[in-house]
Order: sequence, then structure tokens, then C-alpha cells
Amino acid sequence: MKFESYSQAVTWLFDQFPSYQNNGASAYKPGLKQTTDLLQALGIEQKNMSIIHVAGTNGKGSTCSYISSMLTEKNEKVGLFTSPHIFDFRERIRINGVQINESSVIDFCQRVIDLQLDFEPSFFEVTFAMAIDHFQRNQCSYAVIETGMGGRLDSTNVLQSKIAVITNIGLDHTQFLGETLSEIALEKAGIIKSSQPVVIGHTQKEIESIFTQKAFRNGAQIYFADQENWEIIEPLELPEHQKTNLKTALCALSKLNIDISEKILQKALQNLHKNSGLFGRLSKVSENPLIYLDVSHNQDGIQATLQDLRNIHFEHLHIVYGASQDKNASSILSLFPENTAIHLCEFRNNRSLKTPDLLSLKQADQRILSVSNDVNSTVKKLMSEVSNQDLILVTGSFFLLADVDLDLFNR
Repeated sequence: MKFESYSQAVTWLFDQFPSYQNNGASAYKPGLKQTTDLLQALGIEQKNMSIIHVAGTNGKGSTCSYISSMLTEKNEKVGLFTSPHIFDFRERIRINGVQINESSVIDFCQRVIDLQLDFEPSFFEVTFAMAIDHFQRNQCSYAVIETGMGGRLDSTNVLQSKIAVITNIGLDHTQFLGETLSEIALEKAGIIKSSQPVVIGHTQKEIESIFTQKAFRNGAQIYFADQENWEIIEPLELPEHQKTNLKTALCALSKLNIDISEKILQKALQNLHKNSGLFGRLSKVSENPLIYLDVSHNQDGIQATLQDLRNIHFEHLHIVYGASQDKNASSILSLFPENTAIHLCEFRNNRSLKTPDLLSLKQADQRILSVSNDVNSTVKKLMSEVSNQDLILVTGSFFLLADVDLDLFNR
């Protein structure tokens, strides 16, 4: 098979290999052997590149982006690997904010298929290998690596990191990682490496000992970012949960003896999207009416987003919400304020809650005013109907935001 175009290569990636982004639980393949075998078959080795490894339930992508942007402003060559993507597969793999080019994706997919492997690597394993290969070929000095899921058995854990970063622990992906915070924390703690520092972003008393004991057994120095003084952050106009992520990022860099001045920090925040591609973290796309896009998709993330909305002045709240089938949508809907007007939407990805499920939710909740299979028609209708003093929040899933036509807000 010979790939003739980027779209053909990406289609093959999604079709040929299981993808959690498209298929959910059936695509999950825990364990490191296949990743190791794939890297060896491709001749990819980790060398001359410092790895910053980030796990956690919420805030991983933002923390990775802050670290990447600050290192970029320090004139380092920084590879950034995150997931999932929103609009284009290439968003997952960047160097100093620049996405991997289409020809590199085509060439790497061709290399994999030409190997004629006697095992079937997952979509995530191939994508991760592509990222490391791209970073090595371009001689990155740092690679900021976000885990896909969990930590201990995540493909990214084959790397020997200079520091492990764990943002927080919440009840998400419980079918894979465990039913309790302690079980999930044990999985995330699996990225802690021998004699290398570990930073915990948010102190959670009920699981603090899990991390301290794991660090002790590995001879790793442990730090809790929220227990340290970060006066440099206090004046910043950032949502509170993003201040937490920024503290975590700054703490990680400080433990690597990388000094971040106020000037570098300001430039890193100013150029955050350019340097990392970060998008969809309470991103404002319209002023009149106020419209925010947010990728929060579990209870902890939604609660943090709603908390940050309290610092924004508006009259009425309208939420356009879509969810994957593995989320407890009823529990998340219960978090929305009583006087919220809710509009439920399917998204194109096949993991979406479908219209019959959404209609059942509507019957049980009088705040739900509509059900749609098109987020853009819903948003467009709301833009024409609501007051300029109102706020529209589009949230619930990366996949929902992937369907949003950003040109709606540029007319």
C-alpha cells in the first residue's frame, strides 16, 4: 500500500488501528511491550532529549502547554505531545507550537506499514512513536509528553523522564483505572521514575500518602506545587483552575533548575496559543453575546469551569452540552445552575450520546430546552435569540468542539 495524500494516511491511521478517540473502551490496550517493540522496529531511541512527563485527570494539556510555552520563550527547542486533537490530527505533535507537517505524517505511516509487523499496534502507540521520531529528527532539547490515559501502563511510560508531573486525581475512566481515587492515584503514580523529582499539582489529603510512599520507594524527591509560594502568579488575570495548572508548570521547571522570570512568563502567556496550540480551555470566541468554548468533560472539570464563570459578568447562562457515551451525563447536568437554559447536542464522533439518549435526559430535566444533532445550528440560533448581555457556554467534550465552525464567530 502506498499513501498518496495526508488525508489517506490519517484515514488509514484511524481505520487500521484501534483508536480510543473514535472507538472508546474497545481500543484501550494497556501495557508497554508493544510500544517498546514498535520503537525498536522503527529504530527510534530516546537520546539527548529531556523528557517532562505529565499525567493527571484534569489540566494535563494546559500544564503541558504552559511548560512548552515557557521553554519556547527561553529559546529551547521543545517538542509537545498531547491528545486528543480537536480539528486536525497534527495538533497532537508540535515543535515550538508548529504542527508536524503533512509529509512527515505520510512518511511515518508508510514506514510503519512497510515494516509488516507481526503485531497490531494501537492508534495511540503509532502516534506516540511518530511524535518521538519527529522530536528526535528535529533535535529537540526538551519533549513535554502528556499521558494518554493513566500512567503506569500508558505507552508514554517507556520514556525515561527527567521529571514526573501529576496534576490532580479525579474519578474518570474508572472502567480502566479503578473505581476509587486511591486506585486511580496508584496508576498515575506509575510515571514516577527512580531518583527523578516528581511534582504534584494539587494536594488531595486522601491520596497524598500514595504519592509520597511511591516517591520514597523510588528515591524520588516529591514536591506539592500548591504548597509553595508563587507570588509571580497572583496578579495574573487567569481562571483559578488555570492558575493551579500554571503553578504546577512553574514548579516543574523550577525543580529542573530552569528559572522563569516575570518577563518570560508574560511572553509565554501572551504567546501561549502560538507556542503550544492550546485552545478550548474556557476560550472566548465572541463578545456580544459572550461565547466560550470549553473541553471540560468530567465532573471535576465542569465544576472548575462553572466556578470560573462566577468571575464573569453576564445576565443569563445558556449551555450547549454534548457528552460521550462513557460519561455520566445526568450527574454532570446536575452541576449546572438551576436557572440555566440547556441545549443538548450530538456530535459526529461515533462515541457521542445519541439523540434518543438525549431526549430521555430532556424528559427528566425541564431546564433542557432543545436536542439537536448539529452544534452549529444550535449556536447560530442562540446567537440570534439571546441578549448581548448573556453568556453561551459550549462544553462537554473535545469532540463537540471539533464540530464547531469557528467561522460562525468571525462574521
